[in-house]
Amino acid sequence: SSFPLGCVVLVFGAGAGHSLFFVGTLLFSLMMTTYACPKLCHCTERNGMVVQCTSRNLESIPPNLPKDTVVLLLSSNQIRHVPKGAFADLHRLRELDLSHNVLESVEVDAFQGVSEALRTLDLSNNHLSGLPRDTFTKLHARIRLSQNPWHCECSLQETLRELRLDPETVNEVSCFTSEQEEYVGQPVIQVLDSGINFCNFHHKTTDVAMFVAMFCWFSMVTAYIIYYIKHNQEDARRHMEYLKSLPSTSHMSKDYDTVSSVF
Repeated sequence: SSFPLGCVVLVFGAGAGHSLFFVGTLLFSLMMTTYACPKLCHCTERNGMVVQCTSRNLESIPPNLPKDTVVLLLSSNQIRHVPKGAFADLHRLRELDLSHNVLESVEVDAFQGVSEALRTLDLSNNHLSGLPRDTFTKLHARIRLSQNPWHCECSLQETLRELRLDPETVNEVSCFTSEQEEYVGQPVIQVLDSGINFCNFHHKTTDVAMFVAMFCWFSMVTAYIIYYIKHNQEDARRHMEYLKSLPSTSHMSKDYDTVSSVF
C-alpha cells in the first residue's frame, strides 16, 4: 500500500536522522512482507530464498511462502496431499523436495505456476500408488518417483511417458501391484521398455467384462422366453383339457330331443 506523500515531507522536515530511520523502517517492513519466513521453517538468502522446513512434523504445505523462494525443502514431514496451485506464486522455484512424507494424492495443476523454472522435483519415499495423467503438464523438471507403492496400469503408463525421470533412481520406480501379477516387483520402465502395454490389458479387461455382461443379459432373456413359452404351453394344455371335459354339442342335442318327446 502507498504511504501518503505529506507524511514523508513531514518526516523529512523533522530532521534528516528521523527521515532515514523512517525510510529504513519502511523498507524493512516491505521486505518482511515479501520475504516472511513460514512458522517452524528456517529461511536463508542465497540469490533467492532457501526455505528449510525439513522434519518439522508439518501436515500440510505452509501458506504464504516467500515469493522469491528458489529452494523449498519439505522432506520428512507428515504431508498427505498436494492441492491445486499449492506453489502458484513461486515463479522462481527451482528445487522442490517432498520426499519422505506420507503423500497419497497430488491434484492436477498442483505445480501450476512453477513449470517454467522448476528443475528438480522429489516425490520419492511416499505412499503414492497412482497420479492423474495431467499432474505434471508442462513440467520440465527432473522428477524422482522411487520408493512408492505404484499400481502399474494404463493411467500410470501414460503419466510416466510424459516425464523426465531421474536416471539415478529410475530403476527404483517399481510395480508394487499390477493388473498383471507377473510384473509385481519389477521396475516400471523395464516392463514398458520390453514392449508391455498396460493400456492393452485395460482394453482387453473392459472387452471381456462387456462380453460377460452381454452374455448374462442374453442368457436371462433366453431363459425368460423359454419360461414364457413353457408357461403358455401349460396354460394351453389345461385349457384344452377343460374344453374336453365339457359336454359335447351333439350329446346335449340328443338329451334335448329326448326331453321334448316325453312332453
